[in-house]
Amino acid sequence: MKNKTVTAQEARQINRNNIVKGTLILTIAGFITRFVGFFYRIFLSNTMGAELLGIYQLIFPVYGICYTIYATGIQTSISRLVAAELGRKNPKNINKILRIGLILSVSLAFILSILVYKYAAVIATRLLMEERSIDSLRILAIAFPFCGVTACINGYYYGLKKAGVPATTQLLEQIIRVIIVYIVALYAGGGESKVTLQLAVFGLVIGEVASSIYNLCSLVFRRSPRNLQIYDPDPDAKTDTRKQIISNLMALSVPLSMNRLLLSILHSIEAILIPSMLRRFGLSTQEALATFGILNGMSVPFIMFPTALINALAVLILPTISEAQATSNDHLIGKTTALAIKYSIIIGIISTGLFIIFGRDLGNTIFHNQQAGNYLIILAWLCPLIYLTTTLSSIINGLGKAHITFVNSIVSSLCKILLVVLLIPMKGIQGYLIALLIGQFIVTGLDTYAVMRNVHFSINMSDTFVKPAIIIALAGFLLKESYEYIKKMTHINEVIFLLGFCLLLCVTCIGLLLITKAVSRKDFR
Repeated sequence: MKNKTVTAQEARQINRNNIVKGTLILTIAGFITRFVGFFYRIFLSNTMGAELLGIYQLIFPVYGICYTIYATGIQTSISRLVAAELGRKNPKNINKILRIGLILSVSLAFILSILVYKYAAVIATRLLMEERSIDSLRILAIAFPFCGVTACINGYYYGLKKAGVPATTQLLEQIIRVIIVYIVALYAGGGESKVTLQLAVFGLVIGEVASSIYNLCSLVFRRSPRNLQIYDPDPDAKTDTRKQIISNLMALSVPLSMNRLLLSILHSIEAILIPSMLRRFGLSTQEALATFGILNGMSVPFIMFPTALINALAVLILPTISEAQATSNDHLIGKTTALAIKYSIIIGIISTGLFIIFGRDLGNTIFHNQQAGNYLIILAWLCPLIYLTTTLSSIINGLGKAHITFVNSIVSSLCKILLVVLLIPMKGIQGYLIALLIGQFIVTGLDTYAVMRNVHFSINMSDTFVKPAIIIALAGFLLKESYEYIKKMTHINEVIFLLGFCLLLCVTCIGLLLITKAVSRKDFR
């Protein structure tokens, strides 16, 4: 098929449209996924209880370490290499990059599946220090090869700036997981929902299997040349050999995987230490696991809900920065960086206000747990830092400087682990919250310094900081007073009523940001 010829300006416009469209698609999918996930969390907390929810959270460090080894680095490498080939107008290597990446990822995943399944008892008793997680680890191991397939194909589509398939994958995995667990729980409970640890993990595995099958099917129907969006391909572009592609993939993925692996290990140590340090503070094993379950299974998911938008933006920033760097387009790098930072901060400020104002109500109403609401108010101050760090890391990785984010994250993680050991035995869970805040300040500051050294960009302080802070403070105060007043006079379902006011606050803030021109369409021109 003959390729369409477009001007450089049209190509740039198409590129910008793809970024905006891709971010929108991933954002919508992310919000729906998190919305479904919220009700799933509520369902799990009500049917499993805080203690079992805490044990359920303990298996995810193992999942994270293994995923880092077989998927994280390879997915990012596929995304970067595919984006670079697009920038060079060379479609010849793209499918080979995906195929070789799949072979590498799935092979590593199979090896890790066997190891985790075989040594589940050792991992559970000696590392997680919780014997009840043995069966869950064995079930979890089955998912690894399917996760590898999904990660590679998603990386391929991210590199092409085609977010539709990854977005659908998110939704499919989450929806199937929830449906399977709910149906089996009702059947096993004889009409009353009864969720075990094994059932919760089984649902996760089924969701991953379904999403990988969908991704494989998408390749069959979407891999035609016209879907690659290569305009005026370079006829002299060379086709790399398999050895060259493997070398390129390994050169990018090995350092990144090793970096992320060390970080995953440190995060896992941190997660495993929390229940142990809480026991030193004086809590029983049951109380320690329950506290851990409330914090990580109830409060933290609220804080991470807005990252649906931030993650979508970050995922698409990386290939955009890589492509711009491949063509030495410093102006595009600077403009993309400024835009991403601005909206990350704005979203963070609005989220902080929202969770401070309605945090206690969300904990009490959604999870029927006052502790969850109290943690949410404290964690709210992390929002701007967490969201900004996600964006900054993606920018740095897109510039090919993943070693910088690695060093910064290592410093932050080591500080957090030290503070966890020192503070939790003295202050309990409050000590961990202090450690989280200090650690996040450290990594955000270091990443900000790194971006400022490598990218030239400018930020409008009034539009980015001042206006959003004033708007969320005023709108939040008025809507909170209205919420308390109307709540006494209405019989509407509490959950719907509260979430409706949270949504109204977000919409009001967006409207005022548009009116004050803090947010403008010109940002995307």
